[in-house]
Amino acid sequence: MTDIRDRKKDHVDLTITEGTQYDQTTGFERFRFVHNALPEVNFSEVSTEATFLGQTFSFPLFISSMTGGYAEAGSVNAIIAEFCEAENLPFGLGSQRAMLEDESLIDTFSIVREKAPNAFICSNIGGAQLIGGIDVKTINLMVDSIKANAIIVHLNPLQELMQPEGDRNFKGISDGIAKLVKDTELPVIVKETGAGISEHTARKLLNVGVEVIDVAGAGGTSWAKVENFRSSNTAANHNFDDWGIPTVACIEALSKLEWERSFEIIASGGIRSSFDIAKALSLGAHFTASAQPVIKAIKNGGYEALEALFRSWEQDMKSILTLLGCTKISELNYSHIKQIDYS
Repeated sequence: MTDIRDRKKDHVDLTITEGTQYDQTTGFERFRFVHNALPEVNFSEVSTEATFLGQTFSFPLFISSMTGGYAEAGSVNAIIAEFCEAENLPFGLGSQRAMLEDESLIDTFSIVREKAPNAFICSNIGGAQLIGGIDVKTINLMVDSIKANAIIVHLNPLQELMQPEGDRNFKGISDGIAKLVKDTELPVIVKETGAGISEHTARKLLNVGVEVIDVAGAGGTSWAKVENFRSSNTAANHNFDDWGIPTVACIEALSKLEWERSFEIIASGGIRSSFDIAKALSLGAHFTASAQPVIKAIKNGGYEALEALFRSWEQDMKSILTLLGCTKISELNYSHIKQIDYS
């Protein structure tokens, strides 16, 4: 059986390749912005600040990392942490399962708090690890190792089924999430890993007290493809490479629930530019998240490349807001986009 450290390294290496991206699209291409030729807005007055869980951040982007659990991950996590500290962005760790199984790996996670003493950082555990309930001691180890501000639970049944050494049992995850919500005072965020969250699933999560849902829809990295492209997977099943609900469909479905529930929606899954971010927010998301472009930038050029990527997104967002006649992120709504009629 492949060591979990090797598996985590494979995951990071494969996600930055084009071959592991979905063939189906996010759905963002179906929309165009409604240009405002008379914006009555000065570019210098436009702010990209956005709020999430009651805190104000410099930009509506949650850096949703997939790293941790192997030796080289510490350096990537350190760069992301330093960057989030400097730019006031929230940061979610990759799954902490590895450090729970091997405490020698704790340093690859705890380094983020050393590098980012004031940043908003989230712990991360898989839904399958919550079956039967996770004990308070384990929760405390996850949270205390990074002094977490929230806990992410990731749902990835598709990925697990494509993974030779993956979990096959998913019964009891909902009860496990409910217990976690009860046993921790921190906000619980539930996310998919790229196959999307439906309205039905969202209702179940809200019913057990989840405060934030990250849709992580299809259109970005296909974790089925990631698993199927791993060299150790000798029984790859490519029939499921394009399985999932597109990101836009997820946002549209979940935004309807806001009329009856109070919760926050994070849009992720194929977020590759400020154009995607602005469209996601106009469709009803409260915040967005991305991992693949961040990891790719760091792999290609370290902190400087990540900073250059962010600066370009920041400038584009200010231009988008100006051209829509908005001075701040919270003003974005459905009136700023128009669906293209292909008929």
